[in-house]
Amino acid sequence: MEIRTLRYFLETAREENMSKAAERLHVSQSALSKQLKGLEEELGKKLFIRHSFSIELTEEGMLLRKRAEDLLAMADKITAEFAAMDDIVGGNIYFGCAESYQIRYLAGVIKKFKKRYPQFHYHITSGDTELVTEKLDRGLLDFAVIVEEPDYAKYNVLKVPQGDRWGLVMPAGCALADKEKITVDDLIGLPLFCSGQGWQKDLPRWCGEKMSQLTLEGSFRLSYNAAVFAREGLGCLLTFEHLVNTGAQSGLTFRPLHPPLLTNMYIIWKKRQIFTPVAERFLDELQKELGEENYK
Repeated sequence: MEIRTLRYFLETAREENMSKAAERLHVSQSALSKQLKGLEEELGKKLFIRHSFSIELTEEGMLLRKRAEDLLAMADKITAEFAAMDDIVGGNIYFGCAESYQIRYLAGVIKKFKKRYPQFHYHITSGDTELVTEKLDRGLLDFAVIVEEPDYAKYNVLKVPQGDRWGLVMPAGCALADKEKITVDDLIGLPLFCSGQGWQKDLPRWCGEKMSQLTLEGSFRLSYNAAVFAREGLGCLLTFEHLVNTGAQSGLTFRPLHPPLLTNMYIIWKKRQIFTPVAERFLDELQKELGEENYK
């Protein structure tokens, strides 16, 4: 199975039209069709359902699309890494970032680094800890930024100096908005929104035995989406401070939890990771900015 054929397949899947895909790939439609039929024969599965003016993926085709996207991302990353081996002034670095206000530390280092190396380019994948560590393990990322205690046997770790403070985001007219702090007893009986990770790993250490008395209305990977639901009065959102707009015109209010609940942020990379020269220099900058004492 050739990389070129996978690119042909992926472009066709995206366009859902053979002629448009052929035009974008700068090949004839007959040549593209031949390549795709050859791929189906090689895999022994039908990948497309062909209609008069469009095509759609079969279940096997949808599986191949997901795998092809990962394979081509890895192929492009390998090509970029080798191209950057002799290029100290630039190159690409790939980050996976969980939601956290403390991502500002990473942004600050990138800003300084970009001034010194203007041809340096960075690529951000957003998601929860499970998603970004999976991509890191598969080699699609150079670094992951997570808000969960990392596996120190598997990763090198830089701990970010400050943690995120948990609180409750609610409609501005909510009765709890009159309180300065929110206790676990205030939450009992309320419909609550939270990330799956936060509900399973962070909230239990704060709630203790009363965790079973809380009601999860719905889980969200992105706090912004959950805040929209909270604004509509569907529930209250448990999240980090500063992740959603709770200003005067937002219709929302943030109140911190009491006793305080803090979650640390970590920048991790695989042990024995081989970096490009620009990534090595970026790592040196990270360690310098965040402090050697935070490195494990």
